Amino acid sequence: MKEALPGTPVVHVVEDDDSSRRATERLLKAAGHCVRVYASPAEFLNENPDGPGCLVLDLHLPGVNGLELQTLLATGENPLPVVFVTGHGDVPKSVRAMKAGALDFLMKPVDPPVLLSAVAHAIAKNLEQRATYDRRRDARTRYERLTPREGEVFAHVISGQLNKQIAYDLGTTEHTIKVHRHRVMAKLGVDSVAEMVRLAADLDITPIGSARE
Repeated sequence: MKEALPGTPVVHVVEDDDSSRRATERLLKAAGHCVRVYASPAEFLNENPDGPGCLVLDLHLPGVNGLELQTLLATGENPLPVVFVTGHGDVPKSVRAMKAGALDFLMKPVDPPVLLSAVAHAIAKNLEQRATYDRRRDARTRYERLTPREGEVFAHVISGQLNKQIAYDLGTTEHTIKVHRHRVMAKLGVDSVAEMVRLAADLDITPIGSARE
């Protein structure tokens, strides 16, 4: 089996019916996708893929069924988007799947353009999610370099306060705040307050204090 290049999205197909699995694999490969196929959830879990892509998942599978596999994967930090394709679906199960985060719930036989559209949407969604996840993880790594005091200064700076206002709120001198502010920006690798505000948004950090005359 040819290995995907690092960073290449992979469509993982979990389907216990041999003919359906082969047909889906052929369709996806013909559309230019890198594809991995599995006859059971156990095979998929044994490979433990962690790169970008999506999961095309049958509902009724040996051992762990599709909904149970979806629930299991959802506990991970960056789960693959799921497109269910099944010949045994019903309304309650489709509702449960969608509420658990599935992007589509398609009934067999699926028109090829419908499946390809669902897969393209799922991959795009995953790439967006991974970019956000990586950006937030990087922001957290940089933020953790700050001392507790620098963290306080950071929270005040992103509120738009001047150094003298921050100094007043923290009970210190303006010169001390200037030193802290310089260190904060150096440790975070930013050059402006606007960059600090964007980083704070990724970290869900609430500004402290408010700009005032």
